[in-house]
Amino acid sequence: MILTGLDVCVANGFSALKGKRVGAIVNQTSVDHELRHLVELLAASRTVELSCLFAPEHGIRGSVQYMEPVAEARDPHTGLPVFSLYGSTTESLSPKRQWLEGLDALVFDIQDVGSRYYTYLNTMALSMKVAAEVGIPFHVLDRPNPIGGIEVEGNLVGKRFRSFVGMFALPNRHGMTAGELAQYLNETEQFSCELSIIRCSGWRRSQYWDQTGLPFVPPSPNMPTADTALVYPGMCLSEGTNLSEGRGTCRPFEQFGAPWLDGDRLARELNQQKLPGVRFRPVWFRPSFDKHQGVTCGGAMIHVIDRQTFRPVRTGVAVIKAVHDLGGDQFQWRTDAYEFVTDIPAFDLLCGTDGVRSGIERGAPLAELVEGFETELEPFLDKKSRHELYPR
Repeated sequence: MILTGLDVCVANGFSALKGKRVGAIVNQTSVDHELRHLVELLAASRTVELSCLFAPEHGIRGSVQYMEPVAEARDPHTGLPVFSLYGSTTESLSPKRQWLEGLDALVFDIQDVGSRYYTYLNTMALSMKVAAEVGIPFHVLDRPNPIGGIEVEGNLVGKRFRSFVGMFALPNRHGMTAGELAQYLNETEQFSCELSIIRCSGWRRSQYWDQTGLPFVPPSPNMPTADTALVYPGMCLSEGTNLSEGRGTCRPFEQFGAPWLDGDRLARELNQQKLPGVRFRPVWFRPSFDKHQGVTCGGAMIHVIDRQTFRPVRTGVAVIKAVHDLGGDQFQWRTDAYEFVTDIPAFDLLCGTDGVRSGIERGAPLAELVEGFETELEPFLDKKSRHELYPR
């Protein structure tokens, strides 16, 4: 049986937190294998005093859409204050020092999905940094990476392109758990955080979510299944364009389209590339919100037929190139502010470089667009191996 870090804590009576006043960074995924929430469990504990909660992007219940500020509030069940770690400015992304006064520890227990765009791990890193500055320990209750801990893909984010979807030199698909990344960043970014990782029990890094036996709780409003997480390292790139990534439908990121696209032609063009482990099916959908709301879009759905050979980042770049080439003047790069950045295109922030966009614009082939990614990963892979907590 595979146990999360929270399950391990429950089994040992939260011994690592005994006698401490604790602040918890949580959301709807902070549950044990019986779906009991960390807040509920700590509030009922006789040995731990839960003092406050911290809400990441989407809020502590996952009800807030992407890039919408999360308001400070009071938890209706416990009466505890809920401090926002995702407001309307970059300063609002870190906990304020006064919020940590009187605390003996910070606890982070949120399910990640294995992609560096996902903002929860940046929330964790910024909170670790502040915890180190005020001198309180930071505990990560670890959870499996739903898309496995072996495959790594993408390039490292360049310094000019750092943002809340890429604060550190990490690849698109990082192949680590939250606990492993906490250790990695604590060393590479020199946080000097007093860090404790409560490991999962029984998980092997070769395992995907459907092999864990654990219930999947959607970690954000547009991450409904573990299948979504598998395509997300590539298909999140579509957020940097006027292509609908399927928000406002039941299968976001697995399907994509626009009113000016011919789904049949798009699927045919992509299938002709024979990308590993994937097939494309033409679809038509009408988003209920976000891009092209209420307008029928032609597009394609991704069907992963072999997840061992599937390369989501390569696939995502291929999709954007195909849509750019077929869309002509109707295709556009996103130009509005994205994750608090106004002077760099959203697509470049997501890519961590402007090379992919410029290559697509000049008609470069797919192989050239992703050329050099594997070589760029070599120093990361060396450091990653030193922080891996789980066997293959």
